[in-house]
This record gives sequence, C-alpha cells and structure tokens, in this order.
Amino acid sequence: MRQCDTLIRHLRAQSERAATLQAELTALPSLGPENGGRGETEKAAFIEGLLAACGITDVRRVDSPDDRVPSGSRPNLVARVPGELSRTLWIFGHMDVVPAGDPAAWTSDPWRVRREGDLIYGRGVEDNQQAVTGMLLLAEALAATGVKPRLSLGLVFMADEECGSRHGLGHVLETAPECFGAGDWYLVPDAGSPEGDVAEVAEKAQLWLRITTTGRQCHASAPERGRNAFLAGAEAVVACHEGLRGAFSRRDPLFVPPVSTFEPTRHEPAVDAINILPGRDVFFMDCRLLPDVSPESVLERARAAVAEVAERRGVRIDVDVEHSRAASVTPTDLPADAPLFPALAAAVEQVYGVRPRPVGIGGATVAALLRARGLPAVVWSRIFNTCHQPDERASLTHICGDAAVFGRLLMTDPGASHA
Repeated sequence: MRQCDTLIRHLRAQSERAATLQAELTALPSLGPENGGRGETEKAAFIEGLLAACGITDVRRVDSPDDRVPSGSRPNLVARVPGELSRTLWIFGHMDVVPAGDPAAWTSDPWRVRREGDLIYGRGVEDNQQAVTGMLLLAEALAATGVKPRLSLGLVFMADEECGSRHGLGHVLETAPECFGAGDWYLVPDAGSPEGDVAEVAEKAQLWLRITTTGRQCHASAPERGRNAFLAGAEAVVACHEGLRGAFSRRDPLFVPPVSTFEPTRHEPAVDAINILPGRDVFFMDCRLLPDVSPESVLERARAAVAEVAERRGVRIDVDVEHSRAASVTPTDLPADAPLFPALAAAVEQVYGVRPRPVGIGGATVAALLRARGLPAVVWSRIFNTCHQPDERASLTHICGDAAVFGRLLMTDPGASHA
C-alpha cells in the first residue's frame, strides 16, 4: 500500500510535466496519408526516446508497410515493464490525430499548445494525447520512484486509429498476437465523460452506406429533358433517414444514445455550374446499430425505401456498403480471474470520488478489435469530448488523475474484492 501511495502522489503532482509532454507531442503532427500527412514516424521516435530514458528496454516495433508515407511504414510500439505478476495491464493510446480543419475556427495555432490555467488547447491534446501523456507519465513515475508494480505493464502506442487501424492495432493483433494473454487486463483510454463516471463496455455496429442516384443531365432551363439526380437523391436522403429510424426504433438503455442512429453525412459534388441539372448524385449515411440490429436488415430496408423514390422520379438508385464493423460487447460480470471493470471502477472512485457505470456508445474505438479476439477491453478516461473540434482541449488535472487511475490498477491485487 505504501508503494502505491508513493506512486499516486508522484503522478498527481505532474501537471507541469504533463503540459510539457503535450506541447512536445502536439508539435509533431502525426497525420495519416489519407489526411495529407507523413504518418507517425517522428512521434514514435520521440516516444521511443522517452521510454529509453525511463530504462524500459522491452520495446518492440511492429511496423506496418505503407508506401504512402516517406518512411515506408507506420510504426507501432509495444513496450512492457515486468511486475511481480506475469498478468499484464495493457493500456492503448494512438499516436495519429485528425487535421485541424479551418484555421479560422481556432483561437490559436492548433499545432502549438495554448495554456489557460489548468486547460490546454491544441489538436490532439485530448484525442488521444491525453492517454499517451498519461501512459508516459506512468512510465516515468515508475522510473523516478523505483516502485515495483504488482501487475506487469504493457503500453501500446498505435498508428492509424483515425483511419481504420489497418496499419495500427489491426496489424499488431494480426502479426504479434502472442503479446496478449487471455487473462490480461485491457484498458483503452479513448472515450469517457467530463466527470469520469462512465466506462464503455459496448459499441454499436457501424454501417456506412453509399447511395448513388443516376438520372439524366440536361440544361437547367429545360428540366423536362432530364432526370434530376440531385432532387431524387434529396428525397432518398429523407426516405432513408425517416424509414430506417421508424423500422429500427427499439431502445437499449445501456447505450448513449439508447437507439440505433441513421444519419446522412457526406455529399459528393455533382455539377460545377448552376445552370446544369445533375445526372448523378452521391451521398453517404452513417448508421450506428444496436447489437441486435443486423446490417443486412438495414441494407434491405434502405434499398426498399429508395426504390419507391426511384420509381416515382424515373431514376436509378443504388445502395452499397462502404464500410461495416460488427458490434462489440464486454460483459460487466467478468470472471473472477480478470475483473478489470470492477477494479477500474474502484480505482476511479479512489482517485475521482465517482464510481463509473457501464455504458455503450455509438463511436468506434480499438476496443472492438480486442473484443473480436476474445480480449475483454474496457474504455475509460475523464475527458471533455472535444475531439475533432476546433479548440480541442484537455485538463492537466484530468491527465494526471487518469495516470493515477492507471497507477492504482497497476498496483491492484487481482484476487481482491473491488465492491
């Protein structure tokens, strides 16, 4: 207990160090090639250097070849610190970030951390550098205090999370599955709440639909000579949105929001001139489905909805699957030999004074990849949920508090009660 207290006191006093790490990480924009970036190589090298300075020698590179970036590969780091037990607490943070978007929407340069008291602002400071910084603080705290952890510690710094994880954790799990044991604990600090009072144990299925309307282009002054694909596509948007919401309206209180969602999002450009009636229209729908809703039934219902529009407007409308990912659920009544959720709930209560409740979300994290392999991951952090927004922000107190939660988990006796 004394060693645990020493570790936690050290971590909770690291606000200035957290601010420095965040500034250094933010200045290394790790954008994937899909977003016009050079990948995560520079940030990975920076993190490797910090781990080496902590005396961590068990660091494995699991790089994924990618000729779209200058280095030719996307780096993934798997670091391990031995503890008294071989069971490992694995913590996952992703190094890549999304673009800043419109610079005018930011109060300051998104790639330079701006600090206002306890708050810091910049692209990536929350998603997912809050986790990455907390992981690094924990590694540094172990080195600085000399505390021997009860569990072994595994730190995974991943590439490519923002664009699908094919070069990130997906690649790690495919090529190095031996790293992860069935009895280990898996924590993904990539979603949460401002109070830290929720822990994500389930994710809805993802289904992205591409709806293509084919009509006939003509001059806008003579619409009777064509078939307006934009107009028919707009009707198809409403038909899909309303029809799917009505057909799949069941509620599940575990999830936030408690229903399946069907939202039109991206719309591709059609014609360049105002006086051209478009003959082709393409839009996309982002569907997040409760676990008992099958993507096949949604696809069938969407096709039926647009078929009515196609017949009425004399056009062709095709509905295709752009992307699909199955729902994932981690049971909250985990077996006695792997009680991560109750141990996490106890650690959060000790640090923050709140006991998180299990929830499901519509967003996607790498926890789904772990659960698909039978590794019962839990997602938790204390965040504002400003990721992907202008003026993305994080709290230095929360960063250090989250690191303290990691530390308490690391010092946990797996056989103890966590009621």
